[in-house]
Amino acid sequence: MKATIISIIIALALIGGVVVLGGNNRQNNGNNISANNVSIVGGKQIIEIRAKGGYSPRKSVAKAGIPTIIRFDAGGAFDCSSFVRIPSMNIGQNLSQSSTTDIDLGSPKEGILNGTCAMGMYPFEIEFQN
Repeated sequence: MKATIISIIIALALIGGVVVLGGNNRQNNGNNISANNVSIVGGKQIIEIRAKGGYSPRKSVAKAGIPTIIRFDAGGAFDCSSFVRIPSMNIGQNLSQSSTTDIDLGSPKEGILNGTCAMGMYPFEIEFQN
């Protein structure tokens, strides 16, 4: 009986830890939108995206009409997310394993920019708003 109660307590603690830790990456009703990954430095908008087992955040919101760079951090990624594709801009690029990789987007117009990994398994999206 004691062993069963201890097992249940441990299971609940593990499940609670997964819910708490897993929930930290999700904002805005589970759409995984993060306002913290977009900044303006020296007149350029920088969108930071982590590439490892997919892209995080999956959706970013940025300002249209500003010179923009996507800064990918793929440190330790050895899956298909270490190669990024942005078909509408004819971009295909291997990401650095030892540092960040910047991709210059120019000054995007209002709209949605879609990207994916090499195999098309992991999508990401940047919504440019006025």
